[in-house]
Amino acid sequence: MRLPRFLMPRTVVSAHCDLPCGVYDPAQARIEAESVKAIAEKYQSNTDPEFRTRAILIKEQRAELVKHHLWVLWTDYFKAPHFEKYPNLHQLFNEATKLAGASGAKGSVDPAVADQLLGKIEEISKIFWETKQA
Repeated sequence: MRLPRFLMPRTVVSAHCDLPCGVYDPAQARIEAESVKAIAEKYQSNTDPEFRTRAILIKEQRAELVKHHLWVLWTDYFKAPHFEKYPNLHQLFNEATKLAGASGAKGSVDPAVADQLLGKIEEISKIFWETKQA
């Protein structure tokens, strides 16, 4: 079925992401991951049970935000041409979100796990900025 001519758009636009570029940035995930690492370090240096309980709660919230920001990049910013050009991109996102999740930084108080997460985010960030230059 064809739309009547008066309902047809006068201008057709296209974009590689859901909104004009500038709204996506892996820095959001990195900042939250840095918080996760800082909290893990503070947790390790403090034996107060109440402090440790609060630290775990906040760390888990920050780790969930890392996952959220990564998922937004993965599903809203990166498109098929990016995944074709960077065939390891899906794997990087999978590894990063797992490192942010229960089997990673969310479920651990080891700063080294947060460092691994930050490393994956840095790899994703490098690819992100390469795509922004194109």
